[in-house]
Formats: sequence, C-alpha cells, structure tokens
Amino acid sequence: FSDKANAKIGMRGRLVVQTICLVAEGVLVFVFANTPQLWAAILVMVFFSMFVQAAEGSTYGIVPYVNPPATGSIAGIVGAGGNTGAVCFGLGFRQLEAKPAFYLMGGCIVASGVLSLFICIKGHAGLVTGQDNPEVIAAYKKTAGAASATIQVPEPDAEAAEEMEK
Repeated sequence: FSDKANAKIGMRGRLVVQTICLVAEGVLVFVFANTPQLWAAILVMVFFSMFVQAAEGSTYGIVPYVNPPATGSIAGIVGAGGNTGAVCFGLGFRQLEAKPAFYLMGGCIVASGVLSLFICIKGHAGLVTGQDNPEVIAAYKKTAGAASATIQVPEPDAEAAEEMEK
C-alpha cells in the first residue's frame, strides 16, 4: 500500500498509509480488549495483525528517506524500537490487569499514529507541513525523464555525507 501511495502522491502517500495503519491498529486493540466471544476475538486479532504488518511495511518504506547514507543504522534503530515496545508492554501486562494493559497499548499505538502527522523528512512534504522538492515531484509523477516506477532515494547533502564519514 505504501509503495502505491508513494507512486501517486510521494512521501505524503507513505505517511497517510502509516497514519491510517497505526490508528486502525490501535483501535483494533481497544476492540479486542472488549470482545467477549472467542471467535470474535480471533477475528479481531486477524485484522489487527494485518494492520500491524502493513504498519511495519510502511515504516520500513520510510526508513531509506530519513538519512540515505545511514539507512542501515536507521533500520536498526527502528527494529530496536519494536523490541523496546515489546518489553515495555510486557511490563505493562505484568503490572496491570488485562483490560487496562490493552487500553495502555492501544492508546500508545493510536498516539503514535497521530504523531505520524508531524513527520517531516528533508526534501519531502509531510502530511501537514512542507513541500516536495521539484525532483521528487518529477520522480513520482514520472516526468522529466524519471527512469523507474519508484522514487529514487535522493543523494545526501555533501555536508551530511562528510559528517557521516567522520
């Protein structure tokens, strides 16, 4: 979904998908916490899992644009964030009753989805601020001789490249 949205409206498309997936994921946690029948809880969990996978994919679709020379480091930090969240929510489930723990988890997920509205990546438009560079617009509109069907990661600034090499 993130790649198709990126092809249509650039980084804003990726961020829209990210926000929708995270908010839907959080809402489904609240629904799951309040589902009394096993069959319904399993059904909600299946849809929750689909949104989890979509949110993870959209997150890793954004990673190469954050700092192109340090994509591996950024991906590692994102992955470590998932492990950190798992530990924190594990502690939440250990210290709280099930329903409040699910509410805590759902609230954190919805809040992170809302915070996605404010992501700004250099050279790309955010959801509520910024503008795309003309090269980025040309790439996702496939104009000005853009060679491929996907956006190419922009070259880093000379200063940023030198700073990364230090």
